[in-house]
Amino acid sequence: MQEVKIIMEKPKYEAMLNKVSEVTIFFWIIKVLCTTVGETVSDFLNVTLGFGLNGTSVVMGILLAVALVFQFRGKKYMAGVYWLNVALLSVFGTLVTDTLTDELGFPLEISTIGFSICLLLTFLVWYHYEKTLSIHSIFTRRREAFYWLAILFTFALGTASGDLMAEGLGLGYLPTGIIVCAVILCVGIGYRLGLDSVLSFWVAYIMTRPLGASLGDFLSQPRSNGGLGLGTTFTSVIFLAAILATVVFLIITKKDVRGSASPTQSTTVERSGSSRRVLVQTIAVICIFTLLGGSGYALRQSSLAN
Repeated sequence: MQEVKIIMEKPKYEAMLNKVSEVTIFFWIIKVLCTTVGETVSDFLNVTLGFGLNGTSVVMGILLAVALVFQFRGKKYMAGVYWLNVALLSVFGTLVTDTLTDELGFPLEISTIGFSICLLLTFLVWYHYEKTLSIHSIFTRRREAFYWLAILFTFALGTASGDLMAEGLGLGYLPTGIIVCAVILCVGIGYRLGLDSVLSFWVAYIMTRPLGASLGDFLSQPRSNGGLGLGTTFTSVIFLAAILATVVFLIITKKDVRGSASPTQSTTVERSGSSRRVLVQTIAVICIFTLLGGSGYALRQSSLAN
């Protein structure tokens, strides 16, 4: 049985509207495109242009910091600024994982577990202070800070887990993408059967990162490595053009703007279950991912050893 929660904010926040895109099919399309670009652009700057990991990280870090300033200074959702930050965070999150792996020698297993813990802690602190993790209520500076921090960790985690599956465990890019698609499909079915909407969103959001990374690597990597050999330059240009075209479409049509919101109101209506029910579902999802991920990892390692 689902209930409707009305979340009221104090009057001092009423001047700021929700700062995040409405979740539509276009949201997920651009999200996957951005995650793909995160993989290919980082490789393009790092390898093709020869910036190196450190140089690429510095450049992308500066660009991200500038973009976040514009995002935080805004009073409402702006499609161009918002998706620019998502794209830059996708690249930067990839670089964080690559730096830990290639420069500092952290195993992908450690990175995956570490970023999982960081993301979980972010959600716990976010919920402790705000009592909601809904992206339909990002209209305070603190919530926005929690939101973007969580996004960064989802990209870093997705990169680490995707690389672990595709390269560390030798599954390959296409099989990894298929596995991730199956997980996302299961989340969608779970949502239809009563899985909490906020929980469903965040699980799907996390899983689209390894999906996009696998897609980007599959298209750009040479055939000898299991890819199609299109190269990072061509793949990056195609996907950046697709992102730009979709964002321009959304700016014109406003299909990603919550139409029910009033400019003078800070009231958000969201669908959710009881706190106890959501807690049980969250624990169950974490246990399922831990069990399946751990057993799958052990089986694959055993297979490789033989």
